[in-house]
Amino acid sequence: MTSPLLVVDAANVVGSVPDGWWHDRAAATTRLRDSLSGVAERGLPTLPGPLEVILVVEGRARGVTSTPEVRVVAAPGSGDDEIVEVVRAESPGRRCAVVTADRALRHRVEALGAEVLGPRTVR
Repeated sequence: MTSPLLVVDAANVVGSVPDGWWHDRAAATTRLRDSLSGVAERGLPTLPGPLEVILVVEGRARGVTSTPEVRVVAAPGSGDDEIVEVVRAESPGRRCAVVTADRALRHRVEALGAEVLGPRTVR
């Protein structure tokens, strides 16, 4: 059986907490990536692990690299468009959740069958 997929909107989740992330977006995204390692193993209350975790990055965070637990996908353009493409390509036949608070993105991924979780789910 294939593990459930968790796709994380890095810019939206990082930006959800006013902790100075704007001073160094790449470092803030790296901290988020590292915090997701435990989520990959144990899962979330509504999405039991282990999970495949994909962190979609954009802009100044494009240099953040993958780890064994978290695959990082750098959006060549719009992060939202890349998240939709990741869901479309990676989710057929498996449970998929997207972490974002972006309403427009929410509607786009729900149309593909993904569930949506808020940023606090992984913060």
